[in-house]
Amino acid sequence: MDSNTDQSSISLVIQAGGKSSRMGENKMLMHFLGVPLIQRVYGRTKSIAREVLIVSNEPEELAFMDVRLVSDSIKGKGAIGGLYTAMHRASSAYVAVIACDLPFASAAILSEGARRLEQTGADVAIPRLNGDFYEPLHAVYRRETCKNAILQAIQADQRRLISWFPSVRVIEMDDVLCKQLDPSGLAFFNINNKEDFSLAEQIELGKAN
Repeated sequence: MDSNTDQSSISLVIQAGGKSSRMGENKMLMHFLGVPLIQRVYGRTKSIAREVLIVSNEPEELAFMDVRLVSDSIKGKGAIGGLYTAMHRASSAYVAVIACDLPFASAAILSEGARRLEQTGADVAIPRLNGDFYEPLHAVYRRETCKNAILQAIQADQRRLISWFPSVRVIEMDDVLCKQLDPSGLAFFNINNKEDFSLAEQIELGKAN
């Protein structure tokens, strides 16, 4: 990140929603090599921001985290409601949003996203993999512009996380750039079930050996 984009202009918001139905238990609290998964994600990304928030409708389960906890500003809207909450409750110009089930989340990708927003005046900097798959829960947003656009989408009963993209300016971060920033290629590895969890731990142990 260049010297003009520092922690003071970035809020980090960890999304801790989801039912963990395929896991059978709350995955954000499962211990990843001895540390709760959400605490690992926090540890990997907190350095980019002056303000860190966790969006959760079960804050009592996260009392061990020394982080500001907020619940959905608009209830019952699922993931897009959580994204709106991130924009509504954060205070910085740029909001880096990360899912709680990404054990290899990349601070470098988020930092570069913020830098590009500042340089270009765009509203969203988002990884797009294979020219097809967006990663809206590993992306950076211009708070005020995106907050208004997301609210309009919610009011129109649009539930897709990227349904509002046509109304803002989006910068895509392609595979080549993401690979440069995350040579491991693991930043978007998300945990859906216990097999994923076990594999992620094995990968991390392999990296340490």
